[in-house]
Amino acid sequence: MLISEVDNFERWIHETKFRIMRPNTMNQYGVVLDDFGMETMLDRLMNDFICPLSRVFFTEFGGSTLDSHHGFVVEYGINRDVELDFHVDDSEVTLNICLGNQFSGGELFFRGVRCDEHVNTDTQSEEIFDYSHVPGHAILHSGRHRHGARPTTSGNRINLLLWCRSSTFRETKKYQRDFSSWCGECRRKKKERERMSVAATKEELLKRELKSAS
Repeated sequence: MLISEVDNFERWIHETKFRIMRPNTMNQYGVVLDDFGMETMLDRLMNDFICPLSRVFFTEFGGSTLDSHHGFVVEYGINRDVELDFHVDDSEVTLNICLGNQFSGGELFFRGVRCDEHVNTDTQSEEIFDYSHVPGHAILHSGRHRHGARPTTSGNRINLLLWCRSSTFRETKKYQRDFSSWCGECRRKKKERERMSVAATKEELLKRELKSAS
C-alpha cells in the first residue's frame, strides 16, 4: 500500500511539475513521510520499537534519550537514484527497512563508527561489514556508522528510513572531547597513546636499573 502511494505521488509530481522537499541532500527521489500524514505512526514506531532496542544497543549514541525523528522513503533503480555515496546519517539511530520490489545490487557497506573529527579516516579491516537488502527485512544501526549503498543494477528498490535523534545527546556532544567509547579512530589513538606511555615507562625503568647496576 505504501509503495503504491509513493508511486502515485511521484507520478503526480511529474505530471504537475510540483516541487517538493526531498528526503535529504543525497537522494533525488523519494518522499518525506510526514507529507503523507504519517507522523503519528512514526512516533509509535520509534517509541514502541526502536527506543527499547536503542536503550540496550546504542546507549553511547543517545539511544536512551531519543526524542524526535525524520522518516522518509527512498527509491533506487532505473530512472531513479542508482547508488548512495559514503556518509554518516543525521541521526543517532537509523532504522532502514527494505520494502521491495524486485531488484539486484544495492548492498549496504559499513566501514566503522566515527566522530565528526575522524569521519574521513581510514577503515580498519575489522570494521568492514556488508549487508544485502531483503524485502521485508530491516537493519538498525548507529547514525555515526559510516556507510554507503552500492549501485542497484536492475529493477527498483524502495526503502523506508527513520532517522531517530536525541537532543540531549547532541547538546552533550558539543562539550565532549573524547569519543573513544564509540569512535573507532579515537579508540585506536587512545590505545596507541597508552601503548607508547607503557613503552616509555619500561624504557625509563630499564635505564634506572642499568644506572643502579653500574
